[in-house]
Amino acid sequence: MKLTILGGGGFRVPLVHGALLRDHGEGRVTDVTLYDLDTGRLSAIRRVLAQQAAGARQSGGTAGEAPRVTVTTDLDEALRGADFVFSAIRVGGLDGRAADERVALSEGVLGQETVGAGGVAYGLRTVPVAVEIARRVAALAPDAWVINFTNPAGLVTEAMSRHLGDRVIGICDSPVGLGRRAARALGADPEEAWPDYVGLNHLGWLRGLYVAGRDELPRLLADPHALTSFEEGRLFGADWLRSLGAIPNEYLHYYYFNREAVRAAQEAEQTRGAFLRDQQRRFYAEMERGDGPALEAWDRTRAEREATYMAENREAAGAGERDACDLESGGYEQVALALMRAIARNERTTLILNVRNRTTLSLLDTDAVIEVPCFVDAGGAHPVSVAPLPDHATGLVCSVKAVERAVMSAAESGSRATAVKAFALHPLVDSVTVARRLVDGYAEAHPGLAHLRA
Repeated sequence: MKLTILGGGGFRVPLVHGALLRDHGEGRVTDVTLYDLDTGRLSAIRRVLAQQAAGARQSGGTAGEAPRVTVTTDLDEALRGADFVFSAIRVGGLDGRAADERVALSEGVLGQETVGAGGVAYGLRTVPVAVEIARRVAALAPDAWVINFTNPAGLVTEAMSRHLGDRVIGICDSPVGLGRRAARALGADPEEAWPDYVGLNHLGWLRGLYVAGRDELPRLLADPHALTSFEEGRLFGADWLRSLGAIPNEYLHYYYFNREAVRAAQEAEQTRGAFLRDQQRRFYAEMERGDGPALEAWDRTRAEREATYMAENREAAGAGERDACDLESGGYEQVALALMRAIARNERTTLILNVRNRTTLSLLDTDAVIEVPCFVDAGGAHPVSVAPLPDHATGLVCSVKAVERAVMSAAESGSRATAVKAFALHPLVDSVTVARRLVDGYAEAHPGLAHLRA
């Protein structure tokens, strides 16, 4: 079975490869093609993967169990014959992400890559590329399944679904990690807990957690010690979570504590995007020099990256450093592997995924991509029926979905007016005048958006 990874020179690719090395079942991935436009990054990641495979053999595996890895800068070559396509591209690179943050913060609004003005800007330049990829997949690998991790994940998945239908599925590790942490706080086995989770990508709520058929979330919300024993509890605070009657995805901190989040980002020594840009420059430069073991350097860099995740939010909330259990997310690579196994082998499983709504949430149309638990089998991902959203969540979900639709329309039409609309409609952009300045700022920062300049 062939897996193509778009963005194959990306820093997180070894996570996916590591998961594949641990899969010894029949029908596993035997060929991995890494596609990227940057040959230097491709070469660096290939070195890391080779050392991963060597380590797996030394620990008891066999050479035949490691997937064969090839690299290419030709998209069509990468797609031909693919059974699964994993999309993890970053249009504009980390320089682009840092620019997104800088432009937004200069206007006093959030620049995070998936939330607020930064997410809108990232979507505007990513959607056209993702749509072209979807068209090439439809033409060259029509039977392939696309697993999308490219941010903003829900928006990009919906844009690709217009060409691929249900054969594109978005994944994210945030809701899976939340469910697992909440289960452990209750003393339950995360593998035996059913999360009642619903929303959009990076905009969802854990509304129930069923263990042996009983909703144990009320017990967790009533126990301040247990509730603040994991990241989301410390980030939002027990009082606010009890008021909501739910546990939000960590990214909702940007909405519920927006002023604090923006201020923390403005006062930080450097933004998250700038930190990752500089960190990865050092890693890839080290790979070019050939200094030391590639896998060891990658592991060291990854540990630093994970420990500093959402550091500004934790500082603003007084949540302290991340605990070891918080560093264990749902593992997007594990979600991707479970999804591929369920489809390829018809091993039915349940995962929280980004899929077309169909009739799951009545407030949205059938084609809107939402994030909910899904049954997965050889026929793909099937969203599970869920209860209606509470009023406080309904407003946010509808507003952000309207923004996503405006981004897709602006990306397709190239209309400045529609781009301004996308920014102005976002709940975290509080002025049409600011929206207009944001469009001009991003048009200046990104050559691909220059056509939007006034």
